[in-house]
Amino acid sequence: MQDKIKDLNEKLAQAYLGGGEKRIEKQHANKKLTARERVQYVLDEGSFEEIGALVTHRTKDFGMDKQQFYGDGVVTGYGTIDGRLVYIFAQDFTVFGGSLSETHAEKICKIMDLAVKVGAPLIGLNDSGGARIQEGVRSLGGYADIFYRNVQASGVIPQLSAIMGPCAGGAVYSPAMTDFTLMVENTSYMFVTGPNVVKTVTNETVTSEELGGASTHASKSGVAHKTSSNDVECLEDVKKLLSYLPQNNQEKPKALPFELGDELREQLSDIVPDNANKPYDMHEVISGIIDDHSFYEIHKDHAENIIVGFARLGGKSIGIVANQPMFLAGVLDVNSSKKAARFVRFCDAFNIPLLTLEDVPGFLPGTDQEWNGIIVHGAKLLYAFSEATVPRITVITRKAYGGAYDVMNSKHIGSDMNFAWPSAEIAVMGAKGAAEIIFRKEIKDADDPEAKWKEKEAEYAEKFANPYSATERGFIDEVILPKDTRRKLIKAFAMLEDKHVDTPKRKHGNIPL
Repeated sequence: MQDKIKDLNEKLAQAYLGGGEKRIEKQHANKKLTARERVQYVLDEGSFEEIGALVTHRTKDFGMDKQQFYGDGVVTGYGTIDGRLVYIFAQDFTVFGGSLSETHAEKICKIMDLAVKVGAPLIGLNDSGGARIQEGVRSLGGYADIFYRNVQASGVIPQLSAIMGPCAGGAVYSPAMTDFTLMVENTSYMFVTGPNVVKTVTNETVTSEELGGASTHASKSGVAHKTSSNDVECLEDVKKLLSYLPQNNQEKPKALPFELGDELREQLSDIVPDNANKPYDMHEVISGIIDDHSFYEIHKDHAENIIVGFARLGGKSIGIVANQPMFLAGVLDVNSSKKAARFVRFCDAFNIPLLTLEDVPGFLPGTDQEWNGIIVHGAKLLYAFSEATVPRITVITRKAYGGAYDVMNSKHIGSDMNFAWPSAEIAVMGAKGAAEIIFRKEIKDADDPEAKWKEKEAEYAEKFANPYSATERGFIDEVILPKDTRRKLIKAFAMLEDKHVDTPKRKHGNIPL
């Protein structure tokens, strides 16, 4: 018995981090890390405490009783990142391909339960081939146990998933239900069924990278919120993302030290072109408003006609939703509506104030959009903004046309403060199209229809292609000079800091999914 205990203690010492392992440094960035090295790198040095290091699987079928590994393919525990408590699990692909067994799932569930009880973020480092087929329904049940906890934790604690290897089958659904999914380029994949099954069922020939690689999910499907070139960069992204978030839904994000100074930004004055049909990069507007180098973009390569991401304004964390005139003129379509709606709901769940930068000519027309449900997907963004109770501010930089004006955090759906630049155009539609409809008969009967059309277009533009009509009605709180935007926003968000909204009692709303 003493020999057995001694043997266990030796294995336990080897299992824990710090057992003679050298801490991974950034210069080893191109190296694919082991599960323990990943945990070691992302957490503060010496802070990791492992839970369940000696757990082994219970199955005896298919000769599995002769293949026992301590930890059963997943490292679980807790530690700190920049001094903040986090719970973490890292799947080990070297043990049964990181496949999930009943005990593997129990270890993950244990730290998920602790994370919710304590109120601290959960980080999953995923590297799994899916359910362990030798265990049959027991492994499937283990996945369901994890899925259930993902849902119970949703909106309670931040949940971050890093995909750091091939993840297939059930292994992809838990990350999909977490708040953010990060992937490593060229080494991580996510798919429900792999290329071989796809070939058999649909006769499509596709590589793992094409089917479910990082670039595919970052640009096409939108499953990946962020991609990184290697393991170390991915783990750095996890740490940076976490820095904008609170510990749980009962707290606010930690503010950084900030002293108010000269907050005028002259560079904002020359960004919007005089020609209303000429594009400009909304990133320049964002950079001119926020604290220097603080923007952390989410879903950068997906639905590029809208920008979402975190930033700091006066040292405080905010979420930004902004139309991007450089792509599709900044219109709202199916993908951009879904992208923005999910981001808005996350910020609202975790007490992160929202800033909307608006330059939207409307919703994208066409059969493709209509047949793919632009009505219901556009309604998601409308619903998300309408239900949000965090401080909400909108700045209209140029176009705010049609129903998209309402959807993009207008005063009518609960925005707290709405500003407009002098270049703002707030109307049902553009002046040219509006003139054609309103003055159709006059234009048709005119000796020179083209000249009359231009005359009526100018007449409509003078009346509506400006922010002053909306300001007179109170739909815009103030028309501001671009250079004053940062100063105005810092003061407005400070004024709204203690905002409280009592919502109607209900189980939950029915967002148009």
